[in-house]
Amino acid sequence: MRPRAWFQAVDDESERYPLTEVIYRSKSGGLLEVVHDLEALRSRSPAAWIRTFDERYGRTRWPYGSGVWSKHEWVQPHVSPQNVVSLYEGNTNLFWAERYGKEYVGLPDLWVKQCGTSHTGSFKDLGMTVLVSSVKEMIAAGKPIRAVACASTGDTSAALAAYGAAAAIPVVVLLPKGKITAAQLVQPIANGALVCALDTDFDGCMRVVQRLTEDPGLYLANSMNSLRVEGQKTISFEIVQQFDWEVPDWVLVPGGNLGNVSAIAKGFLEMLEVGLISRLPRLVCCQAEKANPLYRAYQRAAEAGRDLELADFEPMEAEPTLASAIRIGDPVSLPKAVRALVSCRGVVEQASESELADAAARADRTGMFNCPHTGVALACLEKLVAAGTIEKDERVVVISTAHGLKFTEFKAAYHRGELPFDAPLANQPIELGSDPDEVVDAIHRVLDERE
Repeated sequence: MRPRAWFQAVDDESERYPLTEVIYRSKSGGLLEVVHDLEALRSRSPAAWIRTFDERYGRTRWPYGSGVWSKHEWVQPHVSPQNVVSLYEGNTNLFWAERYGKEYVGLPDLWVKQCGTSHTGSFKDLGMTVLVSSVKEMIAAGKPIRAVACASTGDTSAALAAYGAAAAIPVVVLLPKGKITAAQLVQPIANGALVCALDTDFDGCMRVVQRLTEDPGLYLANSMNSLRVEGQKTISFEIVQQFDWEVPDWVLVPGGNLGNVSAIAKGFLEMLEVGLISRLPRLVCCQAEKANPLYRAYQRAAEAGRDLELADFEPMEAEPTLASAIRIGDPVSLPKAVRALVSCRGVVEQASESELADAAARADRTGMFNCPHTGVALACLEKLVAAGTIEKDERVVVISTAHGLKFTEFKAAYHRGELPFDAPLANQPIELGSDPDEVVDAIHRVLDERE
């Protein structure tokens, strides 16, 4: 049987659309998701799929060397290889955080999935390769799409601009004015996108881009478009593949618009249903305290003694946070995320500004260099281990969503002591003269003090 997939309404399984249709919501206004013909996937044995994926891993045969497109049949089976737009995304390091885990967490089997080592420096590349490739396939079939558009807190716009440039498809990005880093802003500018800085927050940008993409010639590239989820779910495939097809006990991921939470669960659930794995990990959605609507909903459900439900959720106006990419008070992927957390016996935790900054600094001291959003996940990890929710003999994976070089202002401010809280791990250059003997003596004094 040939693999196939389609759009399907989350709230009505009978409502289906081809993946080549320009559509983002169901008739009732709910979310769509990509659903695969699992019977067709089961027509090949789990052992055969594993062998295929391992044979493709990191190879040069187009487009299967990509961490996403090595899972072509499970992602977008209708996209022709000649229409794939790939920048060799995925295949990112699953880093054994041995020193950080042992010294700071008490967790020897801790791993960090370094998604920030992808082409544009964040996990968003995984979704954008799928979305832009699908758009290229649509254009080749005669769809009159003139541009792709997104609202962004930075990383989405960088990924969309790069993949759009590679495909020669015009890109429009809407950014909240003054609320993203210089490194994030320069990426879509350099790639030639039409960059619009709006005097609002991310939620305001989302309202505008949804209005903009009512025009079918402007294709929506935000995570409410479930094509992106198909790329992001391959994080789950990569994790188990890198563990020789074993499943970790826990996976922690920062949560803002909540597309990644649902994507990771989707990957694990599909592998379970086809038989590539035999159990699911537990999932943790990690939110910043200043933008924590899902955490608040989770607490309401916990106080009532039941699983999280959509009715527990109330949108909020997110406050400024160092974790700027997850400063979102009304996440569009909420229904999928709630379902994902229930399926994976999920937990929602939060981190304060000082907790996320200190956790990122501790991780940096052990060789990492991650974004503040990863700091949120690491801080939540530390809290869950201290509380006994995560046991110290369990295997844990933290998803690092972006490279620290995209957030140098955050790190510099921490080490200069410019943040509104103490920075116990602040580290500043020592200013010295040029006399060799004086410099050598000063270095030895500092080394002695640090011992």
